Amino acid sequence: MSELIKHECGVALVRLLKPLKFYHEKYGDALYGINRMNLLLQKMRNRGQDGAGLATVKLYPRPGHRYISRKRSIAENYLKDLFDQVYLYFKDLPEHQLADTEWLKTHLPYTGEILLGHLRYGTHDSNTVETCHPFLRQNNWITRNLVLAGNFNMTNADELFKNLLEIGQFPKEKADTVTVLEKIGHFLDEQVEGLYAKFKEEGYQNPEINQRIFDDLDVLDILKKSTKKFDGGFVISGIFGHGDSFVMRDKNGIRPAYYYMDDEIVVCASERPTIQTAFNLHHSKIQELPPAHALIVKHNGETSLRPYTEPGKKLSCSFERIYFSRGSDYNIYKERKSLGRNLRDRILKKIDGDLDNTVFTYVPNTAETAFMGLMESLQEYASEKGKRVRGEKLIVKDAKMRTFIADDDTRDALVSHVYDVTYGIVRDHKDTLVVMDDSIVRGTTMRESIITMLSRLNPKRIVVVSSAPQIRYPDCYGIDMSKIHKFIAFNALENLLLRAGKDDEIEKTYYRCLSAIEQEREINCVQDLYKHFSEEEISDEIASILTPKDLDVEVDVIYQSIKGLHAACPKHKGDWYFSGDYPTPGGMRVVNRSFVNYYEKKDVRAY
Repeated sequence: MSELIKHECGVALVRLLKPLKFYHEKYGDALYGINRMNLLLQKMRNRGQDGAGLATVKLYPRPGHRYISRKRSIAENYLKDLFDQVYLYFKDLPEHQLADTEWLKTHLPYTGEILLGHLRYGTHDSNTVETCHPFLRQNNWITRNLVLAGNFNMTNADELFKNLLEIGQFPKEKADTVTVLEKIGHFLDEQVEGLYAKFKEEGYQNPEINQRIFDDLDVLDILKKSTKKFDGGFVISGIFGHGDSFVMRDKNGIRPAYYYMDDEIVVCASERPTIQTAFNLHHSKIQELPPAHALIVKHNGETSLRPYTEPGKKLSCSFERIYFSRGSDYNIYKERKSLGRNLRDRILKKIDGDLDNTVFTYVPNTAETAFMGLMESLQEYASEKGKRVRGEKLIVKDAKMRTFIADDDTRDALVSHVYDVTYGIVRDHKDTLVVMDDSIVRGTTMRESIITMLSRLNPKRIVVVSSAPQIRYPDCYGIDMSKIHKFIAFNALENLLLRAGKDDEIEKTYYRCLSAIEQEREINCVQDLYKHFSEEEISDEIASILTPKDLDVEVDVIYQSIKGLHAACPKHKGDWYFSGDYPTPGGMRVVNRSFVNYYEKKDVRAY
């Protein structure tokens, strides 16, 4: 994606099922858990922009000894800073002491058997260390401590906040991270108190009751009760103070989660290749966490995978496949190549099959895999025709430019040089230039930088190809795309409606959105607006918007079809930002609210 949009967070849970001594003897690594977590987070770094955090919990500690440790960082090189601070505790230890795992666990932090790591890619503007996961809910009762981290966004954070007030809580913030923490914490407290009363009535003494609660605490019941009103996409991971841990995924499987377990370890992470690399595993051994399920590990190592709610239709976020997740995943690599292959016929039609006078390229680097799929398909076609395909790397991104110049024209002129091009390959005014991108969201970078730079190569025509369909609707499950008027596809629709004298349709949609919000109807009122024009008409208008002023080169745009997307990614059909078909009621509320904000000229978030 040539222009930055916000990402989705990364979360990783590691549960060591053996004593620390086992890993030192087998792998020669007294800090096995910390080092594996470090590698997991490093390999998921693409999921973090704002900061990182780590928490560890020690099993069966002695009273008066610290058993929960947490460190977070928002430094520029946040992962290095985070683990530098952790490793500082072990830096100057003599070799015999570093090999003494019992001593390490007793005397030093971060030597617990359960580790929870997080990479933050915030969807809101605030970026302080306090907004970094993991979050802690502390209590003097070991079973009532809660460590929480996740990759989630709740569309109904206000409703969840009100629920907390109704049960008597007084939350310090309205953020969904706090409401989720307190919601789970409330039902944890409730169950612990119930078990305490039960065992007290049965005649057990207080010291014995803790162990009884350890064994009888029903993690699944807590998750069932706390998630009843959750609306959003999420993978949430938590650790209770005594050592029970869990990872749960939303009922539609919107957010990604993968896991592996054997008799030594249980590990769960947001991406499959990170687990493969960190533990040297074949991809076939790593499973996808099913929607509506929770992976639960009790303090004694007993592991289960169980549903905590009724699953909905599986609609995993397709943007994970197109762009967000690391392309080193076996399936994602194949899917991205298929996205490119699926565009071949549309491109050939647009260039009238003239391969001799066409040069193909891509931007940015993450579009390379789709480009490879396209080139393979074009080569097959060209071989049948006795022709060749001209594929080149023409666009290079320079080091990130920073400017604090207030003048918009001067800033735009500098931004146009973020990318550079390779000269001498494209024949002046003879070659058509086809450039593939992952997706076109707002179009600003494409217009102000890429097309402007490519025009200096003097092509006859520029054809911009998106491996994703037109982004028409907001996302409220993770990606920071809640303002509908920022999308170039919506800008194109607005232009076409106004030009056709259909201003009244915009107004009618506004009132329909207001009515739907007021009556809490689960309907996307914006979808009908797009029915006034074909996909091709909207693409042509997008091409017009993307063409810089005074540019004498024709610009065309080709988008992936939703049908082509589903064919390439058959198991990941979450496409609400393309189709408007939201999997939860909260999504419908957000799109209608976003349109109301646009109509009322409010440049604010829709959730």
